Formats: sequence, structure tokens, C-alpha cells
Amino acid sequence: MADYRLAEAESRFADLIWEHAPIHSPRLAELAADVMNWKKTTTYTVLKKLCGKGIFRNEYALVTALVSRDEFYAGQSVKYVDDTYDGSLPRFIAAFASSRRLSEGQAEEIKRLIDEYREGGRDD
Repeated sequence: MADYRLAEAESRFADLIWEHAPIHSPRLAELAADVMNWKKTTTYTVLKKLCGKGIFRNEYALVTALVSRDEFYAGQSVKYVDDTYDGSLPRFIAAFASSRRLSEGQAEEIKRLIDEYREGGRDD
């Protein structure tokens, strides 16, 4: 997955797009003005940047997502584990769990996910 590094404002804007996509760009500019207090020029500048990163497309004034919100944040999570824990998911989980107790339900959900995504255990 591509490396999509977004500043906080870009991330908030991307969430706004995902929430309303597909959306016509003039309507998006109105929403960004209302929600983020942005001028139209700011909206189009940031939209162009996000389109250049391959996250969205603005074609014939219709903005669509090329990457879903879930795909985007999954990629960010993988990048974080790669950068911070040398790609070791067990080290990440150990660090995460060491700072808080897991409920029985959370532990069972993690076990279920491990079984579901275990190599050879899921049809993709």
C-alpha cells in the first residue's frame, strides 16, 4: 500500500469526503467552509493534493474515493507497526496490552481475529 502521510487538517478533510462521497466538488467546498471554516481555494488546493496521493479522484466535479477509509487506516496501522516495532505485530500487541488490561471479550475477539487471519485460514 502506498504511503499516505496526512497532516491533521488533511485527515479531517479526508474524513469529511469519505462521509459524503461521492460528492460534487462545489458541495464539498460548501461543507468544508461550514465544518472546517475553509475558503474555497483552500478546499480545492487540499483536494488536489489528496487526489495526487491517489486517495480520491475529482473528475467532472465529482469527488470519489479511490481508497476506502478502512483501507486507508489499515495502511496507516501497518506503517506504524513497521516503523515503530520493526513490523512485529506480537511486539505491538504486547506493548499495547502492557499499558491496559484486556477484557475477556477483547481477548476473545483478538483470538478470533488471529484464527481468521492466520496464514492459510482465510479465503481472499
